[in-house]
Amino acid sequence: MRQRQTLAYKLVRTGIVFLAVALGAIGLTLWVSWQLEGGAAAVNEAGRMRMLMYRIAADAAAGRAADVAEQAARMEGTLELLRVGDPSRPLFIPGGASGRAELAALRARWDAWRPGWRVDTGTPRIALADADTWVRQVESFVSSIERRLSFWTTLLRATQLTMVALAILGAMLLLYASHLMVLEPLRRLDEGLGAIRNGDFAARVAVTSTDEFGDLAAGFNAMAERLQTLYETLEAKVTEKTAHLEIERSRLASLYDVSAFVARAEHLDALAQGFVARIRRIARADAVALRWTDEPGQRSLMLAHEGLPTTFANEEQCIAHGDCHCGPAVAGSTPTRVIPIGAAGSALGHCGRAGFGTLVSVPVASHQRALGEIDLFYRDADPLDEEEHVLLEALASHLAGGMESLRAAAAEKEAAIAGERTLLAQELHDSIAQSLAFLKIQVTLLKTALTRADAPGAERTLAEIDAGVRECYSDVRELLLHFRTRTVAGDIGQALRTTLQKFEHQSGVPAELRIDGHGVPLPADLQVQILHMVQEALSNVRKHAGASKVRVHVVEAPQWRFEIVDDGRGFDPAADAGANHVGLRIMHERAERAGIDVEVESRPGHGTRVIVTVPRAAPEEESTHELADPIAGR
Repeated sequence: MRQRQTLAYKLVRTGIVFLAVALGAIGLTLWVSWQLEGGAAAVNEAGRMRMLMYRIAADAAAGRAADVAEQAARMEGTLELLRVGDPSRPLFIPGGASGRAELAALRARWDAWRPGWRVDTGTPRIALADADTWVRQVESFVSSIERRLSFWTTLLRATQLTMVALAILGAMLLLYASHLMVLEPLRRLDEGLGAIRNGDFAARVAVTSTDEFGDLAAGFNAMAERLQTLYETLEAKVTEKTAHLEIERSRLASLYDVSAFVARAEHLDALAQGFVARIRRIARADAVALRWTDEPGQRSLMLAHEGLPTTFANEEQCIAHGDCHCGPAVAGSTPTRVIPIGAAGSALGHCGRAGFGTLVSVPVASHQRALGEIDLFYRDADPLDEEEHVLLEALASHLAGGMESLRAAAAEKEAAIAGERTLLAQELHDSIAQSLAFLKIQVTLLKTALTRADAPGAERTLAEIDAGVRECYSDVRELLLHFRTRTVAGDIGQALRTTLQKFEHQSGVPAELRIDGHGVPLPADLQVQILHMVQEALSNVRKHAGASKVRVHVVEAPQWRFEIVDDGRGFDPAADAGANHVGLRIMHERAERAGIDVEVESRPGHGTRVIVTVPRAAPEEESTHELADPIAGR
């Protein structure tokens, strides 16, 4: 098993090898340079001995004994320096034992000559032939050192040339190693990428190492293999995904179609029949029945069906629970039940005789309350999957919502009709019924007067009856006016203008409407109540005030406020609060029901002001209104 060698390990190993070679060559060069420098210093010192010898000979010939002694001491020092070297600088005799032997021979010759150069008188005597011999021996010693230095110089040059060669070879080896370890793997990877880019997913990269590039090549091969597998199966997967998306689109379209239809249905029969037709197409059923459960939950009524035989549908128009659903339900994770129809599984037996083999029952429920069920009949096994069962349950919930909306709309209409009837009854009771009661009393008085032959009393009673009939007729016309005038699109101003126009036409009294401010529109039901109250106030003006002008002032902000002001005869609200002021009582009753404040301000001879105020959510302190000339300041 090959040991994994990373690229970093290879580079470090190669670098260490070249570093060791370079350090060795440098060390050798330094050592040779040291040898050359020490030999050169030795040559210099040896050359001084020739000069010293000639000085000694010259001084001896001149009889300078002191100088001879000084030069001899220097000679001794030079010989000793050559023998032991100089620790402060490189100075030594190269060549090892042979160099030291030559130096020892010089030393021995010097030691042999020196005693004969001094006589008893103290005058040195040196033979010139001895000086020449010494110089020749020193020159031989220097030549020996120079030959050795020449060898070291040659070795230094060879080492330098070797270092140059090693540098060139090292650079080439580094380039080659870089090519093998970096550039060549990168080239192979680039070729592989180019092949993949051109659509050749079968391309692979040779794994020739265990380093990072080897890992990269192995990863590239795995990626290429994965891409090849994906590409080969891409068409099949695209086809599969397209089919799945088409199924989802079809289900969404079906859900949208049924939702839109349920929202548009205006009555239960159209809703049931249209839903059955759509659910049969969506579920691919051979027949469909929509059953409605009664309130006790004991019987099911067939609202609509499609695809069922006529006999089957007629016999199951209304069935008791427990008489149908042929066989046990198959356990599942959804409320939808898939029921196989057995030969003896049903007490009625209609499904089997009609040739159906499977029944799918989808419950229709709203707010945990069972409303009915959708029965899907198949001649073979159930062709639907789990997701289609979920879709059927969603469609059933939409159907339940539509049915509840129709029921709520019917209840709302019924409540509106009942409210209108109650309002009409209140109007009849508060106006016409009281007039009729007054006429009944007058008829009784007329009978009494006729029985007593009281002609003047009969005439007075007939006059009262005539006035009562006229007032009753006026109340009827006023009642019709109240129920025909309505706000349009929440605009109470237009309704008030229409009311004032009718008032001017009936009474001949000029009426003015003024609207100030811009406020939040009132709710429609509250606008109707306020409109009726304004109409009642105008009716009282027409009947009782004898006014020449009427002004209606509407303030929308900061809160809605309506003022009906006339310049009629006025009255005392505290003293005249009796049965003759039925209209005021009706206004107060309306205000109490609607949560509106009504205030009546009047004095005899100073007209009347009716103020209708709609309280705000957080009422502020209301300003007081002083009773002044009702028409002043208009």
